[in-house]
Amino acid sequence: MAEGARFCAFGRDGCVAMVARSAGQQGFAGIGSSGLALDQGLGYLVWRDEKPLLVGHGFEAPARPDQVAAIQRFSSDLKSALGLS
Repeated sequence: MAEGARFCAFGRDGCVAMVARSAGQQGFAGIGSSGLALDQGLGYLVWRDEKPLLVGHGFEAPARPDQVAAIQRFSSDLKSALGLS
């Protein structure tokens, strides 16, 4: 989606993740939190009291099971594609 000197943003089917570049900028150091693009903005998947939430700037909403599954699949696929698993 976007590339910068220290981070890249990756997305698929409404899911988004920021990934830090390695120190030599030849690869990637690790994936940050993954989220979902919503009408309110980007909602990151957060677990609170063992319940999944989508939390963003100025909002918090329960995450549906299909949303949790989509974000987890996206994160897993992205880690594999970048060789971070």
